Amino acid sequence: MTSKAKTTNKWKINSWRALPVKQQPNYPKAKEVKDVEAELSKKAPLVQPSEIIELNKQLAKVANGEAFLLQGGDCAESFAEFSDENLKKYFRVMLQMTVALMYGAGKPVVKVGRIAGQFAKPRSADLEEIDGVNLPSYRGDMVNGIEFTEEARIPDPKRLIQAYDQSIATLNYLRSLAKGGYASLRNVNKWNQEFASQSSQGKLFKNLVDRINESLSFMEALGLNLENINEIQEAEFFTSHEGLLLNYEQALTRFDEETEKYYNCSAHMLWIGDRTRSLDEAHIEFMRGIANPIGMKVGPSMQKDDLIRLIDALNPDNIPGRLTLITRMGADKIEKMLPPLVRAVKKEGRNVIWSSDPMHGNTIKSPNGYKTRPFNKILSEVKSVFDIHKAEGTYAGGIHIEMTGQNVTECVGGAQAISEVNLKDRYHTHCDPRLNATQSTELAFLLAEELRSE
Repeated sequence: MTSKAKTTNKWKINSWRALPVKQQPNYPKAKEVKDVEAELSKKAPLVQPSEIIELNKQLAKVANGEAFLLQGGDCAESFAEFSDENLKKYFRVMLQMTVALMYGAGKPVVKVGRIAGQFAKPRSADLEEIDGVNLPSYRGDMVNGIEFTEEARIPDPKRLIQAYDQSIATLNYLRSLAKGGYASLRNVNKWNQEFASQSSQGKLFKNLVDRINESLSFMEALGLNLENINEIQEAEFFTSHEGLLLNYEQALTRFDEETEKYYNCSAHMLWIGDRTRSLDEAHIEFMRGIANPIGMKVGPSMQKDDLIRLIDALNPDNIPGRLTLITRMGADKIEKMLPPLVRAVKKEGRNVIWSSDPMHGNTIKSPNGYKTRPFNKILSEVKSVFDIHKAEGTYAGGIHIEMTGQNVTECVGGAQAISEVNLKDRYHTHCDPRLNATQSTELAFLLAEELRSE
C-alpha cells in the first residue's frame, strides 16, 4: 500500500493507532495509561466546537490576505511556573503585540496562544547523558519531570490529568481577562505602564497609545457608545499546542452532532511538528480527520512534492484557513529553501496560510553552555520571509514565536542588548530559549514597519 493510499482510507478517531507513531513516552504500565485515557474521555471539553468554528472563519480571512495571525507563547508550559501573575503578564504582551501589528498591517490580528496545553516537547534523543549518567530525556511536564533523577524521568500518565486541570484553570483566567474588561482598548494605558518604564520601545508604544486614545475620543464625540462595541471592550483569544501525545488528543476529541464533524476540544488549533509529519504515520492520520484548523511546521528537510502531498492529506477540500504552514528554516537558509516551496504551492493552487517561525532554526549554544537565540537572526528570518512572499506574489500571513511575559534573559540581543554573559541572570525556560516581554514587543514594532511597507 502506498503512502497516499494510507491517508485516503476511511478515518476513525483511533485509526492513527494502526500506524507508526513517533515521539511518544515509554510508559512502564500500559493499564495505567488506559485508565487515564478513559478518565480524560469523560471530562468536559476544554474548548467548544463553536469556538473552533469561529477561529476557522477568522483564519479564512488570514488566508485571503484580510487579517494577520499572531501565534505565541511558551516553548513548554510548566507546572511550577503556573500563576495568575505570569498569565496576566503573558496576556498583556500578546495585547501589546496585537496593537502594534494592527497599526502596521491595518488589518485585524487573530490571536492564538501557545498555551493551555503546550506541555509536551519532541526530543532529538530518547536518552540524556550528564556526567556519564544516562536517563530518559525530559519530554515536558505532561510526561515526566525536568529534574535529572531516575524517579523524575519515569513517564507518568497521571501527568496528563494534571496538564488537563492546569489547562482548564489557564483558560478560565485568560477568558476572564479577554472578556472582563482587562483587554478593553480603554485600558491600553495600563498595559503600557510597566513596559514604558523598562523598555526602549516604550516611547513608541506610548505614541501608539496616544493615537488610540485620540481615536476613541473622536468616536465618542461622534456619538458612538463605545461600551456597546465588543471589538473595543473585549478581545478574542484562541489556544493552540503541538498535538504530540495522540492518546491525550484522542481522549479530548468529541463528535459534534450539529455539524457531524469531530473536533479536538483540547485546543482551538493544533499543529504538527517537523519531526512527526511523515505522511504514512500516526500524527498526519489523526490530524486529517478533525475539523480544527491545523498547523504544520515546515523545516529545511521539506521537499516540494512531499509538501503538496501533505497539504492534500490535511486539506483535501482546499478550504482557506484550514491549514497553516509554519516555516522554520533559519536565517541563513530561508532565502534558498523557502522560495521553491512557495512557488510549488502557488502553482498547484493550494489554499494555505504562510506563517513564519523564526525561533527554531536560529538556536545556537553560547560559549558558556546555554542554548540561546540571537534576536538579530530572528528578525533577519522574518524580514526574509516578507521579502520572499512579496517577490513571489504571495501573502506572509503570520508569525509564530516562543515568548513569555516575564523578564527572562534567554535570547541575546534586541534593544535591551542582552549578552551571552547575561544569560545566566534569569534563564528559566524548561526547554528552548524564549523572547522576553520587551523583545517580543520590540519584534512586533519592527514587524509592523514591514507590514506598513507592504
